[in-house]
Amino acid sequence: MQSKENSGARIRVRVIPGGAKNQIVGVDQGIYRIKVAAQPVKGKANKTLKEFIARAVGVRKSDVEITAGERSKIKTVLIRGMDSDSVNRLLSNT
Repeated sequence: MQSKENSGARIRVRVIPGGAKNQIVGVDQGIYRIKVAAQPVKGKANKTLKEFIARAVGVRKSDVEITAGERSKIKTVLIRGMDSDSVNRLLSNT
């Protein structure tokens, strides 16, 4: 059983830093490809990714956490307070 702190939707993301703007550019084998405008320096790309996802699904930034792949292009992201179907629906409309 998951604890309340870790409950929510998990998505896999491939981050493409240095884009012109923050945007989802596709989904490949269940992994969202997301361009972020920030560079991967001092965690700026990760911070931008979390802010982008939070805004896209309508949660607080503190409800979005990178749970795996903090220093990798492919990450696992937890969105607290949301179910997977809702997150996928909202992200597909972004």
